[in-house]
Amino acid sequence: MGANDRLANGFFILAAIAAWISVTQIVTTTYPRENATAGLIGAGLIGLACGLTTVPLFWLVWFARHRRIALLGDWSRAIRRGAWVAVVVALFVALRIQAVLSLPIAVFVVVLVLMAEITLSMER
Repeated sequence: MGANDRLANGFFILAAIAAWISVTQIVTTTYPRENATAGLIGAGLIGLACGLTTVPLFWLVWFARHRRIALLGDWSRAIRRGAWVAVVVALFVALRIQAVLSLPIAVFVVVLVLMAEITLSMER
């Protein structure tokens, strides 16, 4: 692991901490049923925080899988997967706030994301 990798991991961890602090602030000060905008902003912040939290974890999984060798596309793969996590979590929270989340919708979204990720991450 090089210095650039440590710096990038540190950046994502600090950004995730800042996002979780923002989530804590909005969750403890507003009620989503009274203000619809606050609920959607909270959903976006929760998705962002989850996505930023998972980026270093996805990178570390691939780093360990490649026997502690950082390859060129590992960061882009980790960022893409973190973005998928952010979108799915934000969508689930927003649908839950609006009381329209159901098991078929959740399974459909997860399968759709998995198929897209499998297609994008095929090694040639």
